Amino acid sequence: MPPVDSTMPELRKDPIVGRWVIIAPDRLTRPQTIRDNGNGLAPDAYDPFLEGNEDATPPEILAYRAPHTEPNGPGWRVRVVPNKFPALRIEGELTNRGDGMYDVMSGIGAHEVIIECPHRETNLSRLAVDNIREVLWVYRDRLVDLKKDSRLIHGLIFKNKGALAGASLDHSHSQLIVNPIIPITIQEEMQGAEAYHRYRGRPIFADMIQQELATGTRVVIDSADFLVFCPYASRFPFETWIVPKNHTSHFENISRQGIDEMGVVLKQTLQKLELALDDPPYNYVIHSSPFDVQEVRHYCWHLEIFPKLTRVAGFEWGSGFYINPIAPEDAARFLRETEVE
Repeated sequence: MPPVDSTMPELRKDPIVGRWVIIAPDRLTRPQTIRDNGNGLAPDAYDPFLEGNEDATPPEILAYRAPHTEPNGPGWRVRVVPNKFPALRIEGELTNRGDGMYDVMSGIGAHEVIIECPHRETNLSRLAVDNIREVLWVYRDRLVDLKKDSRLIHGLIFKNKGALAGASLDHSHSQLIVNPIIPITIQEEMQGAEAYHRYRGRPIFADMIQQELATGTRVVIDSADFLVFCPYASRFPFETWIVPKNHTSHFENISRQGIDEMGVVLKQTLQKLELALDDPPYNYVIHSSPFDVQEVRHYCWHLEIFPKLTRVAGFEWGSGFYINPIAPEDAARFLRETEVE
């Protein structure tokens, strides 16, 4: 067997639970310019995402920019570049091999950065609604494009805001990692949703929306096409979900109307969390169906937000249980009563 290149990422499978782990040595060299408290760029820190610093990033993959402006130069509003320190790499052949009893896969995939604005801003919620809508359109456009690559199976869009949430740069940005396998969390969600649909004959997300609207105690925002609520079994304090009322399993199939309204709803939700919790670090993720699965009735894409207010410790890691000190009903009431513009 040829020697393994220790600089290339690879996926290794846990043989007990079937979880895949990405081994990515390049990630060690990421920059770290956020202040120790996790709230803002150090005043003298160089910002590679600032308009005018385009040569500090890899060449852009996609940009929404003003007419007659050149790629990799000023004039853009939202810009997508390859991650300079990728967890997975787009170049190469997708291969599988055995390592004794273990399974290993080459670290083929895509890891992209979505730079959400050209100016120095830390909070997505402070951007104009039209700017946020363009960020959401970029998410959709990149998934539609990467879906064409037969090596790639699932795309996860996520945002880390603040050092405690895993961000190494504080200029407002999000990321996209596209995998050659389905992450175990998505598998578990889809399997649970399918089992519920077989038993009840109804989509679980539709029933969830109906019950949350009926009780109202965990609802944060109820708009025409989206419901924002703190889930019944919230794992973390102020965990908040945004779920579309128009059931669809793939985020990349979202309509223009859906994007327009989601931009408003996402801005309001983040504003509420930031005002209520004194601008906390947070993560959000968009869970969507795999590329190789057709539209399904039992699953619905959705966005999950996790403010970083507590730490996961030994009991949680060892058991899979989560201890949440704030009931979702109390969290939702607090957010619901937080007034935003």
